[in-house]
Parts: sequence; structure tokens; C-alpha cells
Amino acid sequence: MSSADTTSPDSSTTSTSTSAPRTALVVGASGITGTALVERLTADGWDVLALSRRASSAPGVRGIAADLRSADSLQEALAGERPTHVFFTAWSRQETEAENIAVNAGMVRDLLAALAHAPVQHVALVTGLKHYLGPFEAYAAGEMPDTPFHEEEPRLDTPNFYYAQEDELFAAAERQGFTWSVHRSHTVIGYAVGNAMNMGLTIAAAAALSREHGLPFVFPGSETQWNSLTDMTDAGLLADHMVWASTDPAGADEPFNVVNGDVFRWRWMWPRLAAHLGVDPALVSGPSGAPQPLEVQMAGREDDWAALAAKHDLVEPDLARVASWWHTDADLGREMEVVTDMGKSREAGFVGFRRTERALTELFDRYRAARLVP
Repeated sequence: MSSADTTSPDSSTTSTSTSAPRTALVVGASGITGTALVERLTADGWDVLALSRRASSAPGVRGIAADLRSADSLQEALAGERPTHVFFTAWSRQETEAENIAVNAGMVRDLLAALAHAPVQHVALVTGLKHYLGPFEAYAAGEMPDTPFHEEEPRLDTPNFYYAQEDELFAAAERQGFTWSVHRSHTVIGYAVGNAMNMGLTIAAAAALSREHGLPFVFPGSETQWNSLTDMTDAGLLADHMVWASTDPAGADEPFNVVNGDVFRWRWMWPRLAAHLGVDPALVSGPSGAPQPLEVQMAGREDDWAALAAKHDLVEPDLARVASWWHTDADLGREMEVVTDMGKSREAGFVGFRRTERALTELFDRYRAARLVP
């Protein structure tokens, strides 16, 4: 994270060098947020346990393999582990919200139950703005709070797996005696591959296909999103926020919104990203009429991507592991302004900031360096 546009919380509240040893369990360690958390925690000298379906270890990180959907698997994998802090960043998309609730709330419940023996001091849970917008099957339907969203807004009168996850967290905290924090992020941008909600890599892949084949680089979303103010969440800033809330008493037992701190309009951002990605300006345009989803624009381009990957010696020829069209379409197709208030975090002492344009362009450069996009 560039020091030019990021201010960290006071080091006296986040440094681990003078405190008792801390062991972090990162759940969903291979995802966008989990990857950033592991990088932040190892840089700060934490002992890190990285839980995922396929254990992957690295310097300062010990991988733990477990199936989050199996209470028995979690009990077996965590029986001998003693983390002091838990960072829960995983979710599993299901066909209906009832299934989302059963599966995702169950993962939180079973994971924390499997740590009943451990000296857990704090658990940080990542959720998102569907807390205010509603779940996928009732998304932005009915009456919602006005923007910008504030943490004190009451829950919507509709089932939501984020609410169910929170309730499992609160119950476990009461039962096991740890503090908690909930981190409601907007669209998270960061480094990961094969992730179901990766707007950064999705935009970069669409731009690469546009550049290679002379395809229109059309903003895929609604005119409302094109013209309205919005914001995003950089994964590195989200990691900073989670570590702050987990180690500063001001972050204990509170839900927090977490976004970069700037706002923008896509009509300003889209052509700037296109220029950074080398797209011919003549191919770049905003919406005209109904949205043109990427799932439609990029349908049948799998072979084109494989050929592009071979030509440029890219490491991932499978377009489905690079781009998540559906999620980017859902975010950019909304027919309402989505802006998030960060006042609560600021008053509590978190002053981190990340300029979104820089976060995206630096992310594109990192994907290029890793040979994921040309």
C-alpha cells in the first residue's frame, strides 16, 4: 500500500512488537480479503494460521486444511490450535437466501464452536453493503435507508445471511467471552485468482479482450451507476481496518462500514481505467439505454482468452477463473446511488484512506506483473 495516499491508525494501537504474542486465524485465506490480511499480519510479525479448503503454507504462515461446511472437519482441524484472534472472510454462494443463511451462518457457528477451547480474544467478521441493500434475491427491493449508509440503520425486514452470521457471532461472543467487530465493506478490490467477486481482475480481463480483438469497451452497468456517486473498498485498507478493530479497544463490539474514503462517478473513472489498460479511446463508451452486462458482452470468449493467454504467456488460460462477470454486472447494474459513511470509524480513531483510482491502477499493474493479464 502506497504511503502517499494512506494514513495508518496510530501505531501505538496496532503494533504487535511490544504486546503479548498474537496468533491470527485467517478464514478464507486465499480470497481477496484473506490474501491482504495474511500479507498485513505477516508483515507485522503475527503468527498466522491460514484456513482454506486446500492448506497452503508460506514464510510466517501455516496452512490448515478444513471444510467450512463440515463441523466435524473443523473440529478435527482446529483441535490443537490456539489462535488469539480470528478473521472470518469467507462465504459460500447458494441458490436461495434460505440456503445462504443455512450454509454461511452455519460456517460461522461451527468455526467458532470448534475454537471453544482456544484463548480467542477477538473475532472480526467481513460482511458487506447487502446489510443495507438486501440479499441477492431481494436486492435493492422495498424500502432501504437513504445514502450514505450508516451503521445504526435498523435491519431490513427480510431474511439476510449477513444478519444470520452476525447473530451467530454475537451468540458465540457471549458464550465464549471474546470481543467482536463486523466490517461492512463495499465492492472489495484486491489481488486473488479464481475469486467469485473480483471486479478488478474482471475489468482488466474485459479490457484485454477489447484491446486484442477491437471489441467495444462499454460500461456494462446502468445509467444510474454511471452518473451517481459511489465508492469502493481496497482489500489492503480492509485488512488494516480489521487489524485495528481487533487490537484497539475502540473497535471492540461494534459494526463498522469500511470504504476507501473517496467518492467518484463511473463516468469519470471508466475512461481513466481504460486509458491505463491500453484500450483504444474510440472503443470506450458509457451506457446507452439498458445495461449491457459483461455476461452478454463476453459470452463465448473463452477460446479467445485461451488464445490470448498463449500469445502473451499468461499463467491462467481459463477465463472462468479470471473473470467473474456476474458479480461486476450486479454491482454496476444497480438502479440507485450507493455511498457509505465512514464517520463512525473516524471518530473511533481509524484514519486509513486509499484513493480508489490508484488502488485499481496499482492492482492492474500487479496482475500484469504476475502474468494474469497482458
